[in-house]
Amino acid sequence: MNKKYYTYFFSIILLVLVTSGNLFASGTVNPEQSETAHHLPDVFMVIPFVVLLLMIATGPLFYHHFWEKHYPKVAMFLGSITVVYYLVALSDSHSILHSLAEYLSFIALLASLFVASGGILLRVDRKATPFVNVLFLLFGAVIANIIGTTGASMLLIRPYIRMNQNRIKAYHIIFFIFIVSNIGGGLTPIGDPPLFLGFLRGVPFFWVISNVLHIWFPTILIILGVFFVFDYLNKGNGENSDNEFTGKIEFKGFRNVVYLAIIIVSVFIDPAVFEWVPSLSPLPFGIREIIMFSVVYLSYKHANEDILKANEFDFEPIKEVAYLFIGIFMTMIPALQLIAHEANILSDELNAGIFYWATGGLSGFLDNAPTYLNFLSAAMGKYSLDVNVKEQVQEFVIHDEIYLRAISVAAVFFGAMTYIGNGPNFMVKSICERAGIKMPSFFTYIVKFSIPILIPIFFIVWALYFK
Repeated sequence: MNKKYYTYFFSIILLVLVTSGNLFASGTVNPEQSETAHHLPDVFMVIPFVVLLLMIATGPLFYHHFWEKHYPKVAMFLGSITVVYYLVALSDSHSILHSLAEYLSFIALLASLFVASGGILLRVDRKATPFVNVLFLLFGAVIANIIGTTGASMLLIRPYIRMNQNRIKAYHIIFFIFIVSNIGGGLTPIGDPPLFLGFLRGVPFFWVISNVLHIWFPTILIILGVFFVFDYLNKGNGENSDNEFTGKIEFKGFRNVVYLAIIIVSVFIDPAVFEWVPSLSPLPFGIREIIMFSVVYLSYKHANEDILKANEFDFEPIKEVAYLFIGIFMTMIPALQLIAHEANILSDELNAGIFYWATGGLSGFLDNAPTYLNFLSAAMGKYSLDVNVKEQVQEFVIHDEIYLRAISVAAVFFGAMTYIGNGPNFMVKSICERAGIKMPSFFTYIVKFSIPILIPIFFIVWALYFK
Protein backbone atom coordinates (compact mmCIF):
# COMPACT_ATOMS: atom_id res chain seq x y z
CA MET A 1 0.00 0.00 0.00
CA ASN A 2 1.36 3.36 -1.05
CA LYS A 3 1.64 5.50 2.07
CA LYS A 4 1.94 8.85 0.28
CA TYR A 5 -1.84 9.35 0.21
CA TYR A 6 -1.93 8.85 3.95
CA THR A 7 0.63 11.63 4.29
CA TYR A 8 -1.27 13.91 1.87
CA PHE A 9 -4.48 13.65 3.85
CA PHE A 10 -3.04 14.27 7.27
CA SER A 11 -0.90 17.14 5.97
CA ILE A 12 -4.00 19.22 5.27
CA ILE A 13 -5.42 18.44 8.71
CA LEU A 14 -2.13 19.52 10.27
CA LEU A 15 -2.20 22.68 8.15
CA VAL A 16 -5.63 23.80 9.32
CA LEU A 17 -4.83 23.00 12.95
CA VAL A 18 -1.59 24.99 12.81
CA THR A 19 -3.45 27.85 11.13
CA SER A 20 -6.06 27.95 13.88
CA GLY A 21 -3.31 27.75 16.50
CA ASN A 22 -1.56 30.72 14.95
CA LEU A 23 -4.80 32.71 15.00
CA PHE A 24 -5.23 32.10 18.71
CA ALA A 25 -1.58 32.78 19.48
CA SER A 26 -1.74 36.10 17.66
CA GLY A 27 -4.68 37.14 19.79
CA THR A 28 -6.87 37.80 16.78
CA VAL A 29 -9.47 35.18 17.57
CA ASN A 30 -12.20 35.82 20.05
CA PRO A 31 -14.67 32.93 19.97
CA GLU A 32 -17.25 34.99 21.79
CA GLN A 33 -17.44 37.53 19.00
CA SER A 34 -20.70 37.74 17.16
CA GLU A 35 -20.70 37.64 13.39
CA THR A 36 -23.10 40.53 13.37
CA ALA A 37 -20.47 42.69 14.99
CA HIS A 38 -18.56 42.80 11.72
CA HIS A 39 -19.27 44.61 8.49
CA LEU A 40 -20.58 42.65 5.56
CA PRO A 41 -17.92 41.70 3.00
CA ASP A 42 -17.68 43.57 -0.27
CA VAL A 43 -19.55 41.94 -3.14
CA PHE A 44 -16.33 41.53 -5.15
CA MET A 45 -15.12 39.04 -2.54
CA VAL A 46 -17.33 36.37 -4.11
CA ILE A 47 -14.87 36.37 -7.05
CA PRO A 48 -12.46 33.80 -5.51
CA PHE A 49 -15.39 31.46 -4.96
CA VAL A 50 -16.65 31.89 -8.52
CA VAL A 51 -13.13 31.41 -9.91
CA LEU A 52 -12.69 28.20 -7.90
CA LEU A 53 -16.01 26.80 -9.13
CA LEU A 54 -15.14 27.65 -12.72
CA MET A 55 -11.73 26.01 -12.42
CA ILE A 56 -13.27 22.88 -10.87
CA ALA A 57 -15.64 22.80 -13.83
CA THR A 58 -13.16 23.56 -16.61
CA GLY A 59 -9.85 22.22 -15.27
CA PRO A 60 -10.38 18.50 -15.97
CA LEU A 61 -11.76 19.37 -19.40
CA PHE A 62 -9.44 22.02 -20.87
CA TYR A 63 -6.19 21.92 -18.88
CA HIS A 64 -6.23 18.47 -17.35
CA HIS A 65 -2.50 18.04 -16.66
CA PHE A 66 -2.14 21.45 -14.98
CA TRP A 67 -5.26 20.91 -12.89
CA GLU A 68 -4.34 17.38 -11.83
CA LYS A 69 -0.94 18.57 -10.62
CA HIS A 70 -1.78 21.95 -9.12
CA TYR A 71 -5.41 21.88 -7.91
CA PRO A 72 -4.35 21.77 -4.21
CA LYS A 73 -2.29 24.95 -4.68
CA VAL A 74 -5.14 26.66 -6.55
CA ALA A 75 -7.69 25.81 -3.87
CA MET A 76 -5.41 26.88 -1.02
CA PHE A 77 -4.37 30.10 -2.77
CA LEU A 78 -7.95 31.21 -3.50
CA GLY A 79 -8.99 30.28 0.02
CA SER A 80 -6.10 32.28 1.47
CA ILE A 81 -7.31 35.41 -0.37
CA THR A 82 -10.57 35.25 1.58
CA VAL A 83 -8.78 34.49 4.87
CA VAL A 84 -6.41 37.46 4.50
CA TYR A 85 -9.29 39.76 3.53
CA TYR A 86 -11.30 38.83 6.64
CA LEU A 87 -8.36 39.07 9.02
CA VAL A 88 -6.85 42.28 7.62
CA ALA A 89 -9.67 44.25 5.97
CA LEU A 90 -12.58 43.25 8.25
CA SER A 91 -10.66 42.30 11.42
CA ASP A 92 -13.02 39.33 11.54
CA SER A 93 -11.35 36.13 12.67
CA HIS A 94 -14.59 34.67 14.04
CA SER A 95 -15.96 33.91 10.57
CA ILE A 96 -12.75 32.17 9.56
CA LEU A 97 -12.62 30.09 12.73
CA HIS A 98 -16.30 29.18 12.38
CA SER A 99 -15.81 28.02 8.80
CA LEU A 100 -12.66 26.14 9.79
CA ALA A 101 -14.59 24.29 12.51
CA GLU A 102 -17.30 23.34 10.00
CA TYR A 103 -14.65 22.13 7.57
CA LEU A 104 -12.97 19.95 10.20
CA SER A 105 -16.33 18.39 11.12
CA PHE A 106 -17.07 17.84 7.43
CA ILE A 107 -13.74 16.23 6.56
CA ALA A 108 -13.62 14.18 9.78
CA LEU A 109 -16.95 12.55 8.95
CA LEU A 110 -16.16 11.98 5.27
CA ALA A 111 -12.64 10.68 5.89
CA SER A 112 -13.63 8.30 8.67
CA LEU A 113 -16.51 6.83 6.68
CA PHE A 114 -14.33 6.62 3.57
CA VAL A 115 -11.48 4.74 5.27
CA ALA A 116 -13.69 2.51 7.43
CA SER A 117 -15.87 1.44 4.48
CA GLY A 118 -12.73 0.89 2.38
CA GLY A 119 -11.89 -2.03 4.66
CA ILE A 120 -15.20 -3.77 3.90
CA LEU A 121 -15.52 -6.02 0.87
CA LEU A 122 -18.99 -6.56 -0.55
CA ARG A 123 -19.49 -8.75 -3.61
CA VAL A 124 -22.87 -9.41 -5.21
CA ASP A 125 -22.64 -12.35 -7.60
CA ARG A 126 -25.78 -11.64 -9.55
CA LYS A 127 -26.46 -10.60 -13.11
CA ALA A 128 -26.90 -6.82 -13.24
CA THR A 129 -30.36 -6.58 -14.73
CA PRO A 130 -32.29 -3.29 -14.58
CA PHE A 131 -34.50 -4.71 -11.83
CA VAL A 132 -31.51 -5.87 -9.74
CA ASN A 133 -29.89 -2.45 -10.13
CA VAL A 134 -33.08 -0.74 -9.01
CA LEU A 135 -33.22 -2.92 -5.89
CA PHE A 136 -29.54 -2.22 -5.21
CA LEU A 137 -30.04 1.57 -5.46
CA LEU A 138 -33.18 1.41 -3.31
CA PHE A 139 -31.21 -0.49 -0.66
CA GLY A 140 -28.51 2.20 -0.84
CA ALA A 141 -31.13 4.93 -0.38
CA VAL A 142 -32.47 3.24 2.75
CA ILE A 143 -29.13 2.56 4.47
CA ALA A 144 -27.97 6.11 3.64
CA ASN A 145 -30.24 7.14 6.51
CA ILE A 146 -28.43 4.77 8.88
CA ILE A 147 -24.75 5.22 7.95
CA GLY A 148 -25.03 8.54 6.10
CA THR A 149 -24.83 9.26 2.39
CA THR A 150 -21.04 9.15 2.58
CA GLY A 151 -20.97 5.77 4.34
CA ALA A 152 -23.51 4.26 1.95
CA SER A 153 -21.72 5.67 -1.10
CA MET A 154 -18.30 4.40 -0.08
CA LEU A 155 -19.64 0.99 0.96
CA LEU A 156 -21.68 0.36 -2.19
CA ILE A 157 -20.00 2.11 -5.11
CA ARG A 158 -17.32 -0.54 -5.66
CA PRO A 159 -19.67 -3.57 -5.59
CA TYR A 160 -22.06 -1.62 -7.81
CA ILE A 161 -19.26 -1.08 -10.35
CA ARG A 162 -18.20 -4.74 -10.18
CA MET A 163 -21.77 -5.94 -10.61
CA ASN A 164 -22.19 -3.83 -13.77
CA GLN A 165 -18.64 -4.23 -15.07
CA ASN A 166 -19.70 -5.60 -18.49
CA ARG A 167 -22.23 -2.86 -19.17
CA ILE A 168 -21.21 0.12 -17.03
CA LYS A 169 -22.09 3.56 -18.38
CA ALA A 170 -21.83 7.07 -16.96
CA TYR A 171 -25.57 7.15 -16.22
CA HIS A 172 -25.14 4.24 -13.77
CA ILE A 173 -22.88 6.43 -11.65
CA ILE A 174 -24.97 9.57 -12.07
CA PHE A 175 -28.10 7.87 -10.75
CA PHE A 176 -26.04 6.36 -7.94
CA ILE A 177 -25.03 9.92 -6.98
CA PHE A 178 -28.62 11.12 -7.28
CA ILE A 179 -30.08 8.37 -5.09
CA VAL A 180 -27.44 6.98 -2.72
CA SER A 181 -25.13 10.00 -2.32
CA ASN A 182 -27.89 12.57 -1.89
CA ILE A 183 -31.66 12.12 -1.93
CA GLY A 184 -31.56 8.78 -0.12
CA GLY A 185 -30.23 10.41 3.06
CA GLY A 186 -33.18 12.74 3.46
CA LEU A 187 -35.01 10.94 6.27
CA THR A 188 -32.76 11.20 9.34
CA PRO A 189 -30.25 13.65 10.83
CA ILE A 190 -27.57 10.97 10.29
CA GLY A 191 -28.38 10.86 6.59
CA ASP A 192 -27.07 14.26 5.51
CA PRO A 193 -25.11 17.07 7.26
CA PRO A 194 -27.76 19.84 7.00
CA LEU A 195 -30.32 17.67 8.79
CA PHE A 196 -27.77 16.91 11.50
CA LEU A 197 -27.14 20.64 12.00
CA GLY A 198 -30.90 21.09 12.39
CA PHE A 199 -30.92 18.33 15.01
CA LEU A 200 -28.11 20.06 16.93
CA ARG A 201 -30.10 23.30 16.86
CA GLY A 202 -33.24 21.69 18.31
CA VAL A 203 -35.16 19.93 15.53
CA PRO A 204 -36.43 16.63 17.03
CA PHE A 205 -34.60 13.55 15.68
CA PHE A 206 -37.72 11.85 14.29
CA TRP A 207 -39.27 15.06 12.95
CA VAL A 208 -37.57 14.57 9.58
CA ILE A 209 -38.86 11.09 8.78
CA SER A 210 -42.39 11.92 9.94
CA ASN A 211 -42.52 15.10 7.86
CA VAL A 212 -40.48 14.18 4.79
CA LEU A 213 -41.23 10.48 4.16
CA HIS A 214 -44.32 11.26 2.07
CA ILE A 215 -42.12 13.43 -0.18
CA TRP A 216 -38.99 11.24 -0.11
CA PHE A 217 -40.62 7.96 -1.09
CA PRO A 218 -42.39 9.04 -4.31
CA THR A 219 -39.34 11.09 -5.34
CA ILE A 220 -37.08 8.04 -4.95
CA LEU A 221 -39.57 5.90 -6.89
CA ILE A 222 -39.78 8.38 -9.76
CA ILE A 223 -35.99 8.64 -10.08
CA LEU A 224 -35.68 4.86 -9.90
CA GLY A 225 -38.33 4.61 -12.61
CA VAL A 226 -36.34 6.93 -14.87
CA PHE A 227 -33.21 4.91 -14.14
CA PHE A 228 -35.02 1.67 -15.02
CA VAL A 229 -35.85 3.07 -18.46
CA PHE A 230 -32.21 4.11 -19.01
CA ASP A 231 -30.95 0.72 -17.87
CA TYR A 232 -33.52 -1.26 -19.82
CA LEU A 233 -32.42 0.46 -23.04
CA ASN A 234 -28.75 -0.25 -22.28
CA LYS A 235 -28.00 -3.72 -23.60
CA GLY A 236 -24.22 -3.35 -23.21
CA ASN A 237 -22.05 -6.44 -23.25
CA GLY A 238 -23.70 -8.02 -20.24
CA GLU A 239 -26.65 -9.35 -22.24
CA ASN A 240 -24.38 -11.63 -24.25
CA SER A 241 -22.22 -12.72 -21.32
CA ASP A 242 -21.89 -16.45 -20.72
CA ASN A 243 -20.90 -15.95 -17.09
CA GLU A 244 -22.69 -18.09 -14.55
CA PHE A 245 -23.94 -16.38 -11.41
CA THR A 246 -24.39 -18.04 -8.03
CA GLY A 247 -26.62 -15.35 -6.57
CA LYS A 248 -24.43 -15.23 -3.46
CA ILE A 249 -23.56 -12.10 -1.52
CA GLU A 250 -20.06 -12.07 -0.01
CA PHE A 251 -19.26 -9.80 2.93
CA LYS A 252 -15.81 -9.42 4.50
CA GLY A 253 -14.39 -6.94 6.99
CA PHE A 254 -16.74 -7.22 9.98
CA ARG A 255 -14.19 -5.40 12.15
CA ASN A 256 -14.75 -2.30 10.07
CA VAL A 257 -18.47 -2.52 10.75
CA VAL A 258 -17.54 -1.82 14.35
CA TYR A 259 -15.61 1.24 13.19
CA LEU A 260 -18.68 2.42 11.26
CA ALA A 261 -20.77 1.99 14.41
CA ILE A 262 -18.24 4.05 16.39
CA ILE A 263 -18.46 6.83 13.79
CA ILE A 264 -22.27 6.87 13.93
CA VAL A 265 -22.29 6.99 17.73
CA SER A 266 -19.63 9.71 17.77
CA VAL A 267 -21.88 11.92 15.62
CA PHE A 268 -23.96 12.51 18.74
CA ILE A 269 -21.03 13.19 21.07
CA ASP A 270 -21.55 16.92 21.04
CA PRO A 271 -22.21 19.43 23.85
CA ALA A 272 -25.30 20.59 21.94
CA VAL A 273 -26.79 17.08 22.28
CA PHE A 274 -25.50 15.96 25.68
CA GLU A 275 -24.51 18.47 28.34
CA TRP A 276 -21.99 16.04 29.86
CA VAL A 277 -19.84 16.14 26.71
CA PRO A 278 -16.93 18.54 27.37
CA SER A 279 -16.37 21.38 24.94
CA LEU A 280 -12.84 21.91 23.65
CA SER A 281 -13.55 25.55 22.83
CA PRO A 282 -11.76 27.67 21.70
CA LEU A 283 -10.27 24.87 19.56
CA PRO A 284 -12.10 24.49 16.21
CA PHE A 285 -12.90 20.83 16.85
CA GLY A 286 -14.35 18.65 19.58
CA ILE A 287 -14.36 15.14 21.03
CA ARG A 288 -16.40 13.97 18.04
CA GLU A 289 -13.74 14.99 15.52
CA ILE A 290 -10.96 13.45 17.62
CA ILE A 291 -12.82 10.12 17.63
CA MET A 292 -13.42 10.27 13.88
CA PHE A 293 -9.80 11.08 13.02
CA SER A 294 -8.72 8.27 15.35
CA VAL A 295 -10.95 5.91 13.37
CA VAL A 296 -9.23 7.07 10.16
CA TYR A 297 -5.86 6.07 11.60
CA LEU A 298 -6.89 2.83 13.32
CA SER A 299 -9.17 1.46 10.60
CA TYR A 300 -6.47 1.96 7.97
CA LYS A 301 -3.62 0.69 10.12
CA HIS A 302 -5.45 -2.52 11.04
CA ALA A 303 -7.27 -3.05 7.75
CA ASN A 304 -7.03 -6.34 5.88
CA GLU A 305 -4.53 -5.78 3.05
CA ASP A 306 -6.34 -8.24 0.78
CA ILE A 307 -9.61 -6.33 1.17
CA LEU A 308 -7.91 -2.99 0.49
CA LYS A 309 -6.31 -4.47 -2.62
CA ALA A 310 -9.60 -5.98 -3.82
CA ASN A 311 -11.27 -2.58 -3.34
CA GLU A 312 -8.36 -0.86 -5.13
CA PHE A 313 -8.32 1.44 -2.10
CA ASP A 314 -6.13 4.53 -1.95
CA PHE A 315 -6.40 8.02 -0.49
CA GLU A 316 -6.67 9.93 -3.76
CA PRO A 317 -10.49 10.53 -3.61
CA ILE A 318 -10.44 11.88 -0.04
CA LYS A 319 -7.28 13.85 -0.75
CA GLU A 320 -9.05 15.59 -3.66
CA VAL A 321 -12.09 16.35 -1.52
CA ALA A 322 -9.94 17.59 1.38
CA TYR A 323 -8.01 20.11 -0.72
CA LEU A 324 -10.86 21.34 -2.90
CA PHE A 325 -13.35 21.70 -0.08
CA ILE A 326 -11.07 23.67 2.21
CA GLY A 327 -10.89 26.16 -0.66
CA ILE A 328 -14.66 26.01 -1.08
CA PHE A 329 -15.36 26.41 2.65
CA MET A 330 -13.12 29.49 2.87
CA THR A 331 -14.10 31.22 -0.38
CA MET A 332 -17.83 30.72 0.16
CA ILE A 333 -17.87 32.70 3.44
CA PRO A 334 -18.62 36.07 1.76
CA ALA A 335 -21.29 34.52 -0.48
CA LEU A 336 -23.06 32.89 2.46
CA GLN A 337 -22.97 36.04 4.57
CA LEU A 338 -24.35 38.19 1.77
CA ILE A 339 -27.08 35.65 1.08
CA ALA A 340 -27.98 35.40 4.77
CA HIS A 341 -28.16 39.20 5.02
CA GLU A 342 -30.51 39.53 2.05
CA ALA A 343 -32.62 36.55 3.13
CA ASN A 344 -33.19 38.07 6.55
CA ILE A 345 -34.09 41.45 5.07
CA LEU A 346 -36.60 39.85 2.69
CA SER A 347 -37.83 37.16 5.09
CA ASP A 348 -41.33 38.66 5.37
CA GLU A 349 -41.74 38.37 1.60
CA LEU A 350 -40.53 34.78 1.35
CA ASN A 351 -43.00 31.90 1.22
CA ALA A 352 -42.39 28.15 1.39
CA GLY A 353 -41.95 27.87 -2.37
CA ILE A 354 -39.30 30.57 -2.47
CA PHE A 355 -37.48 28.99 0.47
CA TYR A 356 -37.57 25.67 -1.41
CA TRP A 357 -36.07 27.00 -4.65
CA ALA A 358 -33.61 29.39 -2.98
CA THR A 359 -32.28 26.78 -0.55
CA GLY A 360 -32.14 24.17 -3.31
CA GLY A 361 -30.56 26.35 -5.96
CA LEU A 362 -27.76 27.44 -3.65
CA SER A 363 -27.25 23.99 -2.10
CA GLY A 364 -26.15 22.70 -5.49
CA PHE A 365 -23.17 25.07 -5.55
CA LEU A 366 -22.59 26.06 -1.93
CA ASP A 367 -22.19 23.61 0.91
CA ASN A 368 -25.75 22.60 1.74
CA ALA A 369 -25.23 22.58 5.53
CA PRO A 370 -24.58 26.35 6.06
CA THR A 371 -27.11 27.11 3.29
CA TYR A 372 -29.70 25.17 5.29
CA LEU A 373 -28.87 27.12 8.47
CA ASN A 374 -28.95 30.50 6.72
CA PHE A 375 -32.43 29.95 5.31
CA LEU A 376 -33.67 28.37 8.54
CA SER A 377 -32.48 31.53 10.29
CA ALA A 378 -34.31 33.67 7.72
CA ALA A 379 -37.52 31.65 8.09
CA MET A 380 -37.41 31.93 11.88
CA GLY A 381 -36.74 35.66 11.50
CA LYS A 382 -40.24 36.02 10.11
CA TYR A 383 -41.45 35.37 13.66
CA SER A 384 -38.64 37.08 15.55
CA LEU A 385 -37.17 33.74 16.61
CA ASP A 386 -33.46 32.96 16.99
CA VAL A 387 -31.95 29.89 15.32
CA ASN A 388 -29.27 29.78 18.05
CA VAL A 389 -31.82 29.18 20.84
CA LYS A 390 -32.91 25.53 20.98
CA GLU A 391 -36.27 26.26 22.62
CA GLN A 392 -37.15 28.77 19.90
CA VAL A 393 -36.20 26.28 17.17
CA GLN A 394 -38.54 23.74 18.80
CA GLU A 395 -41.28 26.36 18.94
CA PHE A 396 -40.75 27.15 15.26
CA VAL A 397 -40.93 23.45 14.34
CA ILE A 398 -44.30 23.08 16.04
CA HIS A 399 -45.98 26.11 14.50
CA ASP A 400 -44.34 26.48 11.07
CA GLU A 401 -43.45 23.03 9.74
CA ILE A 402 -43.97 24.00 6.09
CA TYR A 403 -40.90 26.26 6.04
CA LEU A 404 -38.61 23.77 7.74
CA ARG A 405 -39.93 20.99 5.50
CA ALA A 406 -39.19 23.04 2.36
CA ILE A 407 -35.68 23.95 3.54
CA SER A 408 -34.87 20.37 4.65
CA VAL A 409 -36.06 18.73 1.43
CA ALA A 410 -34.34 21.27 -0.80
CA ALA A 411 -30.98 21.21 1.02
CA VAL A 412 -30.73 17.41 0.69
CA PHE A 413 -32.35 16.84 -2.72
CA PHE A 414 -30.60 19.63 -4.63
CA GLY A 415 -27.19 18.48 -3.41
CA ALA A 416 -27.41 16.06 -6.34
CA MET A 417 -27.40 18.88 -8.89
CA THR A 418 -23.59 19.16 -9.20
CA TYR A 419 -20.43 17.28 -8.28
CA ILE A 420 -19.79 19.79 -5.48
CA GLY A 421 -23.34 19.79 -4.10
CA ASN A 422 -22.39 17.17 -1.52
CA GLY A 423 -19.08 15.68 -0.39
CA PRO A 424 -19.77 12.07 -1.51
CA ASN A 425 -20.45 13.22 -5.09
CA PHE A 426 -16.83 14.14 -5.72
CA MET A 427 -15.55 11.04 -3.97
CA VAL A 428 -17.74 8.74 -6.08
CA LYS A 429 -16.63 10.55 -9.24
CA SER A 430 -12.97 10.16 -8.30
CA ILE A 431 -13.32 6.44 -7.47
CA CYS A 432 -15.09 5.78 -10.77
CA GLU A 433 -12.52 7.66 -12.83
CA ARG A 434 -9.74 5.69 -11.20
CA ALA A 435 -11.67 2.53 -12.10
CA GLY A 436 -11.52 3.59 -15.76
CA ILE A 437 -15.10 4.87 -16.08
CA LYS A 438 -15.37 7.99 -18.21
CA MET A 439 -17.38 10.49 -16.19
CA PRO A 440 -19.10 13.56 -17.63
CA SER A 441 -17.52 16.95 -17.03
CA PHE A 442 -18.92 19.40 -14.48
CA PHE A 443 -21.09 21.19 -17.05
CA THR A 444 -22.09 18.02 -18.89
CA TYR A 445 -23.30 16.52 -15.61
CA ILE A 446 -25.57 19.54 -15.10
CA VAL A 447 -26.79 20.02 -18.67
CA LYS A 448 -27.20 16.36 -19.69
CA PHE A 449 -28.41 14.86 -16.41
CA SER A 450 -29.29 17.25 -13.57
CA ILE A 451 -31.43 19.74 -15.48
CA PRO A 452 -33.41 17.35 -17.72
CA ILE A 453 -33.90 14.65 -15.07
CA LEU A 454 -33.91 16.27 -11.63
CA ILE A 455 -35.42 19.71 -12.26
CA PRO A 456 -38.75 18.35 -13.64
CA ILE A 457 -38.99 16.01 -10.64
CA PHE A 458 -38.13 18.80 -8.21
CA PHE A 459 -40.73 20.97 -9.96
CA ILE A 460 -43.36 18.29 -9.29
CA VAL A 461 -42.29 18.20 -5.63
CA TRP A 462 -42.70 21.97 -5.44
CA ALA A 463 -46.10 21.94 -7.18
CA LEU A 464 -47.48 19.20 -4.90
CA TYR A 465 -46.08 20.29 -1.55
CA PHE A 466 -44.77 23.86 -1.52
CA LYS A 467 -46.54 25.93 -4.19
